[in-house]
Amino acid sequence: MAAPILIFGAHGGVGEALARRLADRGTPLVLTGRSEESVAPLAGELGARYLVCDVLEEGQIDATVASATNGSGLSGLAYCVGSILLRPLKATKSSEFLNAFRLNTLGAALAVKAAQPALQAASGSVVLFSTVAVAQGFANHAAIAAAKGGVEGLTRALAAELAPKIRVNAIAPSLTDTALAAPVTGNAAMAKGIAALHAIPRLGLADDMAAAAAFLLGPDSGWVTGQVIGVDGGRSTLRTKG
Repeated sequence: MAAPILIFGAHGGVGEALARRLADRGTPLVLTGRSEESVAPLAGELGARYLVCDVLEEGQIDATVASATNGSGLSGLAYCVGSILLRPLKATKSSEFLNAFRLNTLGAALAVKAAQPALQAASGSVVLFSTVAVAQGFANHAAIAAAKGGVEGLTRALAAELAPKIRVNAIAPSLTDTALAAPVTGNAAMAKGIAALHAIPRLGLADDMAAAAAFLLGPDSGWVTGQVIGVDGGRSTLRTKG
């Protein structure tokens, strides 16, 4: 039997969409969520194992990886946990910067660290998540852009350190219509205005990101590592209006 893929943050949004894509192609999965209620229904539907893990609780990442692997290999790890904090710098607390870093950056690093032996055993692939705001520079994004900028640096550093056995890549989405982004996308006028800024004038969908992540976790991307791939409707590189 093939080694499983471990998805942190499989409850809703990109993590759930990725789990569904991978399950459709017969990939064995281990899913995590912050509570049993958040992850058990999806796991039951997909026939996957699940584990409860709050990545902000010390020791839970290590324990989760140990339970997921049980001494065997992992063919992939996707860290789909994330946050969005949009606030002017003058209104952003030190604790909010630290929380964004712990959740987005440190959590990803600790997950890969814990899973390194299992990933090496199966020549596995890692997918992390950044944001288009790192490269573009958007107002009111200081805390989240700093944390996700750390994810991009982490991606390249780990890709170099863990090669050739483990590949590490990241996806940098633009605004995606998920529950996490509801404070922005819930305002129809604001969502429409942001969508119009993209060369492909719509918001991202969870499945857009899941499709890219599934590719990076699979054999077709076997010569791809150390990359931050924009799945962003062209937002990172294109301006269609003068």
